[in-house]
Amino acid sequence: MAAYYPPVGFHFSVEFTTIDTNKNDHQFQSVSGLSVDLETEEVAEGGENRFKHKIPVRTKYPNLILKRGVLVNSEVIKWCRKALEDFEILPIGITIKLLDEKHEPLQTWSISHAYPVKWSVADFNAEENKIVIETLELSYNYFKII
Repeated sequence: MAAYYPPVGFHFSVEFTTIDTNKNDHQFQSVSGLSVDLETEEVAEGGENRFKHKIPVRTKYPNLILKRGVLVNSEVIKWCRKALEDFEILPIGITIKLLDEKHEPLQTWSISHAYPVKWSVADFNAEENKIVIETLELSYNYFKII
């Protein structure tokens, strides 16, 4: 009987559907923000004082945060700069794939209608020897697990 081993979280790829990118544009250090919350509304019923009814209202998705070492001549960063500097917002689809040891997708998240809301570069410090990290923060409507 084979034992089940959960997948590792360090082998993944990020693909931007309508941006013509090179292989390095798909490589990120970390991805966060793949979560969903169900917002509820409390309704008091007349004559019932022991509790309030909680009614589901809508789902809420946090911003998607992507981090990596600074990549020079990145098409993704050009897309971000157009949105943040020139206010040319072009929402796109993003696919995040958790990969196995054969580089095949174990699970895929399809992000809908993503656009940049923040881009930052880590601090420069002459007293430290570390990679310069850029962070992309993207707003999106929803995701589906494929």
